[in-house]
Amino acid sequence: MASRWIAFIALLWELQFCVCREVTLPAGPLYRVAGFSLSLPCAVSGYEGPRAQDFEWYLYREDAGGRQIGVVSTQDAGFPYAPFQSRVQVGEVRVERDSGDKARLIIQRLRPDDQGRYECYTPSTDTRFQGNYSSSVVVKVIPDTLLITHSRILSGQPVIEGTELQLMCAASVQSDQHTHVSVVFGVRSSKGAESQGHNLREIISIDRELRVTPGRSGAYGKRYGDGEIAVEKRRGDGGWDLYALKMSALAPEDSGSYFCEAAQWIRDPDGKWEHIAQRTMELGNLTVQPLADTLSVRLLPDGDVSLRPGAPLRLRCQVLGVGAWKRSALLVQWMRRGPEGEVEVEVVRVDPDGVVVWGDDLSRAGGGSMEKEAGGSFSLRLFSVHPADAGLYRCAVSVYAGRKTPAPESPATITQRSEWVTVSLKTEEVRVSASIGLPRRPLLKRGSTVTLLCNISVQTTGASRVEVQWLQEPARKDAALSEDSRGCLLATLSYDGLTLIYSNGSSLSVDRVSAGCFRLRIFSAAEEDQGHYQCRAEVWAQDPRGGWYNTGAKAESVTVHLYLYARVTDLLLLPLVIGVSSALFVGVLIIATVTCCFMNRLARQRSRIRK
Repeated sequence: MASRWIAFIALLWELQFCVCREVTLPAGPLYRVAGFSLSLPCAVSGYEGPRAQDFEWYLYREDAGGRQIGVVSTQDAGFPYAPFQSRVQVGEVRVERDSGDKARLIIQRLRPDDQGRYECYTPSTDTRFQGNYSSSVVVKVIPDTLLITHSRILSGQPVIEGTELQLMCAASVQSDQHTHVSVVFGVRSSKGAESQGHNLREIISIDRELRVTPGRSGAYGKRYGDGEIAVEKRRGDGGWDLYALKMSALAPEDSGSYFCEAAQWIRDPDGKWEHIAQRTMELGNLTVQPLADTLSVRLLPDGDVSLRPGAPLRLRCQVLGVGAWKRSALLVQWMRRGPEGEVEVEVVRVDPDGVVVWGDDLSRAGGGSMEKEAGGSFSLRLFSVHPADAGLYRCAVSVYAGRKTPAPESPATITQRSEWVTVSLKTEEVRVSASIGLPRRPLLKRGSTVTLLCNISVQTTGASRVEVQWLQEPARKDAALSEDSRGCLLATLSYDGLTLIYSNGSSLSVDRVSAGCFRLRIFSAAEEDQGHYQCRAEVWAQDPRGGWYNTGAKAESVTVHLYLYARVTDLLLLPLVIGVSSALFVGVLIIATVTCCFMNRLARQRSRIRK
C-alpha cells in the first residue's frame, strides 16, 4: 500500500515539474482580405532534441467535411497536396523561419478557398510523447472592398519654388468587419530611377487612429512643425473619405512622382493591429524650378540718368520669375553708392509686411516715395533731386518662398540684385573762398570781448546762400599747434539764418555783418579761449521748385592765432603778492633764529648751575 502512494506522489511530481512540448498560434478567428498576404506565426517550446525544429502545415476547409489538406512542410518537398503544389513551387506559399523553433506560414495572395482552419504540426524529437504537438487557428477570407481614387492631381507643368501644392485622394471600405483606414502621401524622387526602393519618401500620413505623422526623411518634420505641410480628413459623399495634402512652399527637392497610399487595418483577438489590404493611387509628376533659375531683377531705365537739381527722379525695379506673389514675401531694397565709389548705403526698403522704411536722410530730405506697381514692379521716386542724391543706384530683392510673414531671424530663400544705374546732376559752377582775421585794435586782454571776422566770396549764376562754421584748436603747452587740424566746432550760422552754439564754457555769438562778412564774438575772453581759429563756408543754391540744397562747394580759411595779454590790475597785483610773501618769509626766519639762540643760551646756564 505504501509503495502505491509513493508511486502516485512521484507521478504528481513529474507532471508538475516536467517540461512538455507546446505549439502555439495566434488566437482566432483571423480575418484577412482576398488578394493580399497572410502571415501566420507558429512557435514550439518545451521540446527535446535539436534547436532546429520542423513544421508542417495543414488546412481543414469548411466545405471539405473535415478532410485534411497538406499545405507546406519544412522537411518534405513532396508534402503539399494538389491544391497547393504549384503555389509552393513558385514561392507564393512558403514557410519562413524566424528562428530554429519559430516559423511562419506565408501565403502571398489569399484566395477565397484558402479559408478554413490551419493547423501547425511539429514532428516529435522527444524521448517521450508529452504535451501537444500541434495547434490550429481559423482564418476567414473576406472580400477586398478597399477603393481609392483622386479628386485633384498634378497637371505635369513645372512650378516655381515657393508655389503652394494641394493634392487630394479619396478612400472607401465596405466591410462587415470593423476595420480602420490609414492614408500616406509620398513622393518618388526623379533622381536615381534605377533604385526605386531608395528614392521613395513619405511626406505625411494619417494613421488608423487619425494621428498625423510627418515623414522621417528630409526636413518634413521641421516643415510640419512650421505649418508648411498639413493633411486633413473630410467626410465625402457616398461613403468616401477625402484626404487633402497641403504644402505651402515647394522646394526643388520636392520634385518627383507623387502618390497616395491607403491601407486597411483590423484588430486581431490578441489586441494587435494587422495590415490586411493596401491600394496606391498615382497623383502625377511634379518639377519644382529653383528660384535661382527663374528670378530676374532688372532696373529701369537701363541707361544712365542725367538731371538738373530740383528735377524728379523715378527708377523702377522689375521683378520676374517669383511665382505666386500671394504666397511669397518680398524684401525690396534700393541701394546707393556715391560717384567716387563710397560705401553702399540703403536709401529705402519695403519690408515683407509692406512697411516702407527710409534709411538715407539725404534722399528723404527732398521728399520721395516707394510704391509697388502692377506686374511685379517697385518704383522709387525722389520728388526733388540734389547733388547729394547723385551716384550709383540698384535694387536688391530677397524672396521668402511660400512665406507671407517670415520670422525676423529667418533667412531669405534667395537674394538677387540688379545692375547699377548712374544718376548724375548737371549743376552750375560755384566758386567760393574764405578768409579770417582779427580787426586792428589795441592789445587783446583777458576779460575783454574778442571779435573775429570771416569774409566769404561766392561766384555763381543763380541765387545762393552761405552756411558758416567757426572752429577752434585750443593752445596747448605740451604740443606744437597744427595749422591743418580740424579743431572743435564752436558755432554755426546756417544758410537759413539759424544760429547753433556749441558751448565750450565761454559766452559766444555769431551774426552776419554784411553780404559777405560773418562775425564771431567771444565775451569776457579767458585763457582757455586762446588758440587757432578757422572759418568754413558751404554754398547752398536754390532749385527751380524753390527748395535749397547743398551744392557741395566748400572753402576753408587759413588759421589765425589768438593770444590774450594780462590786464594792468593783474600786473600790479603780482609785485604786491610777491612783496608780502617775501616779508612774511623773512620775519618768520628772524623769529626762528632768535628763538633758537635764546634756547641754546638758557640750556648752558642750567648746566653751570647743576655743576
